[in-house]
Amino acid sequence: MTTRENLKSAFAGESQASRKYLYFAEWAEKEGRHQEARLFRAASEAETVHARNHLEAMQGIGTTEDNLKQAIRGEHYEFTEMYPPYIELAGKESDKKAQLSFHRANEVEKTHHRLYREALETLERGGRLQEGAYYVCPLCGETVFGKAPGECPICRTPGSKWKKID
Repeated sequence: MTTRENLKSAFAGESQASRKYLYFAEWAEKEGRHQEARLFRAASEAETVHARNHLEAMQGIGTTEDNLKQAIRGEHYEFTEMYPPYIELAGKESDKKAQLSFHRANEVEKTHHRLYREALETLERGGRLQEGAYYVCPLCGETVFGKAPGECPICRTPGSKWKKID
């Protein structure tokens, strides 16, 4: 293995650990284990620091234009190459929960691809994106600009439950 490969592997592992620990913290809170939840959140933040350091060592952060192009490629890969076979296999294995999870993620990746592409096109024209909040569906991750819809077009979650990102 090369150092570059090790950095990619370490970045992936640290990123996954950070997210996982945040979910563990949510669960601990539900159980009334507030100090354990704090520990999980603290560890999550530390893992995020590690991931950022690894990404920077790989020179994986560029200009906003470069980052948008990279994000567009990643989202396109996910909804064209990664998720379709995952959905198909989950169906063949009758794993309905996994199939639904993959399907929803696949649909949202298309939205992300479109939002990133629009942002890049605006940047390339010398413009700036309109200021405002984004809203994220807490069940499937669908993402919209401006205001949450009445219900999610992918999973039907009421817009009142969406998370505002500003």
